[in-house]
Amino acid sequence: MDFGKNITIRRLFEDERPAALDLAWRVFSEYESPDYSAEGTEEFRKCLHDEGYLSGLHYYGAFDGGKLIGEIAIRPDRKHICFFFVGGRYHRRGIGTRMFRRLLEDYPNETITLNSSPYGLPFYKVIGFVPTDEEKTVNGIRFTPMKYEGK
Repeated sequence: MDFGKNITIRRLFEDERPAALDLAWRVFSEYESPDYSAEGTEEFRKCLHDEGYLSGLHYYGAFDGGKLIGEIAIRPDRKHICFFFVGGRYHRRGIGTRMFRRLLEDYPNETITLNSSPYGLPFYKVIGFVPTDEEKTVNGIRFTPMKYEGK
């Protein structure tokens, strides 16, 4: 099946945020949570419901027809990606790369940061992020700080 033909990527509207956060939780639960302690999984769940944390994020979504299949969210003032998830059946099909490229259209020549989960680390390296420190664990969340230097 060719997943690329019907995929569109765009900024999400405010009323689409709940679907993006639901997708983040589903993908996290399946692919990320096994690498985390119960404390880390609960910490991630809490951030999905913390309006202070979620406030001001800009969301982008990938759609297969009308179905949201991927999302990326950035804190524009700090150029920091907070969420980056693609539904499991769409992994390794270039959708994450396409979403990141779309985000770069709005942040050309910028340094962008993120904290990579163990699961995401190989992908982020492929699209040009480099680690800026060793893996850390904070409140049960395992991550490697990374940055992307805009060209």
